[in-house]
Amino acid sequence: MIVRISAEGQYDLDDSHHARLNELDDAVVAAVEAGDEERFHETFQELLRFVRAEGTRHDGDDLRESDFILPPADTSFHEASEDFTGEGLIPEPA
Repeated sequence: MIVRISAEGQYDLDDSHHARLNELDDAVVAAVEAGDEERFHETFQELLRFVRAEGTRHDGDDLRESDFILPPADTSFHEASEDFTGEGLIPEPA
């Protein structure tokens, strides 16, 4: 699967990481829904670290479509309250 971190780039992640990616996304949603800004920043940074650590960064010339798009690393809590709601950005693995 291909995950884009907005304003940063795309990463290839093995499909075996989908469940963990979804768990991290759910943790971010839970923090936002609880109004816990500190926890949001912690969990969102953990999500981005996971993508960077487990993924292989694409060459800038690679134009393949992303499967999932995450907000940029500097996303504010207010901005996150618009993105990380309900099911989040990463759906449950099939």
